[in-house]
Amino acid sequence: MIILGVALLSGSLLIGTWIGTLLGDLLGVDANVGGVGIAMLLLILSTNFLVRNGRLKPETSSGISFWSGMYIPIVVAMAATQNVVGAVTAGPVALVAGIAAVIASFALVPVLARVKTPGIDEPVEEFAEVK
Repeated sequence: MIILGVALLSGSLLIGTWIGTLLGDLLGVDANVGGVGIAMLLLILSTNFLVRNGRLKPETSSGISFWSGMYIPIVVAMAATQNVVGAVTAGPVALVAGIAAVIASFALVPVLARVKTPGIDEPVEEFAEVK
């Protein structure tokens, strides 16, 4: 059912927000630090787990796909509320962290592209490239 995909996404978001708030508290910042990113990682990991075990039904996957399409506008809206000028003027840590994250992401693309899932010879049809 579509609602199960939305429930999986909602659970990931709640846990990610909670972890992001804890990180903010540990760092002494009165903000959610990386909660949405953590939520997306949790969603990817849980979806991968369900696909590997054959427990992700197409109906559930359509609920996840719908909200995945909404992810970019939501992140843009959340980023617009952040105090970027304050972070940059407070010191170079924000810039260094941002640049390091981008470099790490680019470096991991070829590594992750080579990862194969045992027992799955073809990509999931929903995420396969159109030829």
